[in-house]
Amino acid sequence: MNTPLNGPAAREPAIRFHITRGSGLPAYRQLVDQVRQALSLGLLAAGDRLPSVREVVAEVTINPNTVHRAYQVLEADGVVEARAGLGTFVTSVAPPSATPEHQMELQEDLRSWAERARRSGMSAEAISALIAVTFPNPAHQRQSSE
Repeated sequence: MNTPLNGPAAREPAIRFHITRGSGLPAYRQLVDQVRQALSLGLLAAGDRLPSVREVVAEVTINPNTVHRAYQVLEADGVVEARAGLGTFVTSVAPPSATPEHQMELQEDLRSWAERARRSGMSAEAISALIAVTFPNPAHQRQSSE
């Protein structure tokens, strides 16, 4: 998804956001996490443009300050950089830790596990809570202390 920085393709964002209302996770943190997830899966590459604040606000109907906050967190962490008049771009990314084929295999394993958990009586919320307890997100912990 590497997008050149010139020409019409530079205007196309490399990611589309969604917000899960009532998740307990602040909207700005959901945006930050979606960028981080896309990076770790190799769906974003250095040079890819994130949607403008206006595009995100129109797409997911949230306050512009929320998007600004998410982008500021990502910029402070060195993940993106704002370029005046051009937009916000991914600066550099670590290569995905697994090949796309291996990621697909792992995703299928995870789907099977989630289905077993549902059959055993766990709700979606309980499954999410179990995952959160098993794999705490350092970014969330860091944000809690701010």
